[in-house]
Amino acid sequence: MNQFLSRFAHKHAKLGLSCTMVLILDESAEKEKVVAYYTIAASNVVKQSIPTNQSLPHYPIPIALLARLAVDVNYQGKYLGEKMLIYALRHVSRLCDRGLPAYGLVFDVLDADALKFYQRFNFFYEFSDDPMRLFVPMSVLKKL
Repeated sequence: MNQFLSRFAHKHAKLGLSCTMVLILDESAEKEKVVAYYTIAASNVVKQSIPTNQSLPHYPIPIALLARLAVDVNYQGKYLGEKMLIYALRHVSRLCDRGLPAYGLVFDVLDADALKFYQRFNFFYEFSDDPMRLFVPMSVLKKL
């Protein structure tokens, strides 16, 4: 990843409700190219939809939302998606260590190909009411 990574740029939404991390390739001093990015936001879900047997409160459960993960088509197949995903999961874990209240991470899968990508990791669970919405508990993220 070092050959592609010149720096990570932090871009925060105006209200501070989300954080976008951008992987930039320095092509020259004048022009930078975004090769991958992800966005994390705070959200909540109803307890009935979370795939867990753990006893949870009846009010909405706070979670982290992986709102977007994308790799430029010219850089796909170079394991940037996998690396960005792991970086995003570790990022969420660090945010929780700093006070973000989140029971886990949730994200919506774009299509069947993307679902195959995520299923390779063996620690994502399908939401009870939507198989294209995946969940990973914070206890799993803490181990990454």
